[in-house]
Amino acid sequence: MRRIAGIVLAVLLVGGVVAAVVAGRDSGDTGTATKTVRGVIGSEKAEFFADPDVVKALATEGWTVKAETSGSWAMEGLDLKGYDFAFPSSQAPADALAAKFRVREPLPRPFYSPLVVVAHRAAAGVLAGNGLADVTGHRGTLRMAAYLDAARHDRTWQQLKGAEKHGELTGTLAITSTDPESSNSGALYLAAASYVAAGGKVAANAADVGRTAPLMRKLISVQGAQQSSSDAAFRDFVSGAGNPLVLVYESQVASLLAAGQAGDDLVVLYPDTTATSDHTVVPLTDDGRALGELLSTDPALRRLAVRHGFRPQGATSEFEAATAAHADYLNQTLTGVRQAPVPTYAVLRDMARRARG
Repeated sequence: MRRIAGIVLAVLLVGGVVAAVVAGRDSGDTGTATKTVRGVIGSEKAEFFADPDVVKALATEGWTVKAETSGSWAMEGLDLKGYDFAFPSSQAPADALAAKFRVREPLPRPFYSPLVVVAHRAAAGVLAGNGLADVTGHRGTLRMAAYLDAARHDRTWQQLKGAEKHGELTGTLAITSTDPESSNSGALYLAAASYVAAGGKVAANAADVGRTAPLMRKLISVQGAQQSSSDAAFRDFVSGAGNPLVLVYESQVASLLAAGQAGDDLVVLYPDTTATSDHTVVPLTDDGRALGELLSTDPALRRLAVRHGFRPQGATSEFEAATAAHADYLNQTLTGVRQAPVPTYAVLRDMARRARG
């Protein structure tokens, strides 16, 4: 039965690629666009490519982009014949795709986003009161070593002082993340957690994975069913449903803030050791490479990327200037945040499989 379930899941992942956006659709305004490129993208970039201003900026440079969404880790199983590019959410799946299709380096990396934990104010306060976080206003730092120790010992919210004042804080203390076997953010969560659990050592082989596997399995199993997209988990959090602690991309928070939709209950916790999602273009044709380079260098497109919460590569000042009004929520310079090295694609896949049991 498990084998049959696995086959069904694989079919769903591959067959579940959803057409998310056709840049320029319904607007009737294709500007000077002369080339149409087709790509598969991570779902967190769907709103960026659907933005009419992005459509216009691309058309001004002579491009129309037709994009479909897929989980970053599911892209390797797709038939990409006829596509010009793939655009997963981090370097590991991008490198695997580049090797599979023999794509030459370097790969364009237009922008990036660190992983953060969004928390309701009550939850953030309880974490701070128990030495698991440092919080000031709407922003704070999650102490990863302390959090992992709590997870290792199966601590519950009820065991934390101050939680008794908040009836919604019950059950095992846990961060909601996405499925690490199909979602980039879930896999990067394991990368950062395993790095901290191993005392600052990045997993390099099966033995390294085995040493932290029991704890990684706890982090995942306590969550029950997991989403395959961080968008769904983030929407649930914003609506007030689900877990009071949810792992998302900073870009999702920054985009929400830019739209004026963040409430007073939101606290953004930056893990003191986190993983950064390097959105990486895998060019499958010359046109795909040209598009990736345009996204990296065009000033208008870089500004629009920031508007959608992404940090353009090589220019922290652009992000700082654009998010100045929301500095009480965002750690603009990532002060006090350490970047965990991400294992190779094969090692990270093994880690995800073991964590899922």
